[in-house]
Amino acid sequence: MRLTDKVTLITGSGSGIGKSTALLFGREGAYVIVNDLDAAKGEETVAEIQSNGGRAIFLQADVTDPVSVKNMVDNAVSQCGRIDVLFNNAGISGVGALHELEPEQWDRVIHVNIRGVFLPSKYVVPYMMEQGGGSIINMSSCIAEIGLAKRASYAATKGAVLALTKSMQVDYAPYHIRVNALLPGTILTPFVENYLKTSYDDPEAAIASLKGRQLSNTLGKPEDVAQAALFLASDDSKFMMGSPLYIDGGVVFGKNA
Repeated sequence: MRLTDKVTLITGSGSGIGKSTALLFGREGAYVIVNDLDAAKGEETVAEIQSNGGRAIFLQADVTDPVSVKNMVDNAVSQCGRIDVLFNNAGISGVGALHELEPEQWDRVIHVNIRGVFLPSKYVVPYMMEQGGGSIINMSSCIAEIGLAKRASYAATKGAVLALTKSMQVDYAPYHIRVNALLPGTILTPFVENYLKTSYDDPEAAIASLKGRQLSNTLGKPEDVAQAALFLASDDSKFMMGSPLYIDGGVVFGKNA
């Protein structure tokens, strides 16, 4: 039980990587605060955690809205007394080369993926400073380190999140707050599955192409990223600060012949 009695807040945990992480954290003894914009999905995650003997509550909030986020964080501390781990997981994808994007499309991805890390961190950090420490996990992507076609807005946000992670670590190290980033490769979440089915005439060929980018020749699963998040949330990673953790099947540092 690597997270016994730790209070953990996971944004966007109604589905995908966030949900898998919430379920794992619950099994590892954490008190899980599930956040999502979709109340039905968030409550479903809570119910699954509780059915497995874990402890969890759902707090709805829009991670781009300061009033909504502040209320969520204050409510979480009021109910749970503290926040030991913040996992800034919520985010959206963006598809298109730069010249193909409308300003509104660009702004939405920037807004959700960067502001959605800034605001929860802004309101959680003072509590962590007061309590004497904590762990913040930011969701970046291996796309922050490589070029990838038709992902201009998404790449821009994930590069920004990685840079922000490093800067935050410098500011908050004196308060014993660790800040690290996850850099997944292509993870077969329900969102990705739906995108492949609706965007390609031959989804199976698209999946084969994605697999070919990775030395593992497989796509990652949400549980793979959840295990990495568990490591960063736990004391097992106490000497990791401002670090990127790759869960990418070998995309960044390898290339098939």
